[in-house]
Amino acid sequence: MKQVVVVFLMAVTPLLGFSQSIFDKYEDMDNVGSVVINKGLINLVSSIDIDDGDQEAKDFVDVARGLDGIKVFITEDKGVSTDMHNTIRKYVKSSSLEELMRVKDKDANVKFYIKNGKNDDHVYELLMFVQGINDSHIGIDGRKFESILVSLTGDIDLNKVSALTKKMNLPDELNKVGNK
Repeated sequence: MKQVVVVFLMAVTPLLGFSQSIFDKYEDMDNVGSVVINKGLINLVSSIDIDDGDQEAKDFVDVARGLDGIKVFITEDKGVSTDMHNTIRKYVKSSSLEELMRVKDKDANVKFYIKNGKNDDHVYELLMFVQGINDSHIGIDGRKFESILVSLTGDIDLNKVSALTKKMNLPDELNKVGNK
């Protein structure tokens, strides 16, 4: 019995040391644009001195202090978009993420998922996936995006998410997340 436990621990121990995300595979793909902001840069930004009269800036710094990482992946490739969709579906099932909200209109389908945090107003992970983008105005330099994946991890106060979306120019749909 001891041998089984030792073998099991040896097999599981390497997995505990890796903090890679299931979405990291998109960083190295040619057909995917990515922005990955790690804790070091977040700490640097959140240490900036702020004017006491700017509540939005204070909320932004409060949200930023709680973040461990931000990952944004954008693709215009339909095959990669399908892979993102399938990966998210598997990830939602395997982790304790729950769907928070869906927004569907003629321009795009947006889904929000959360992993619960320390209380009802805080989450550990906020995942947004935009697919089926039909608006020709969404894009850069003539590129038309198929999908956008945004992952925020850390201690996220949903009541202050709107400050983060405004300062980082993230999609406005994130503002509705705090109003669950």
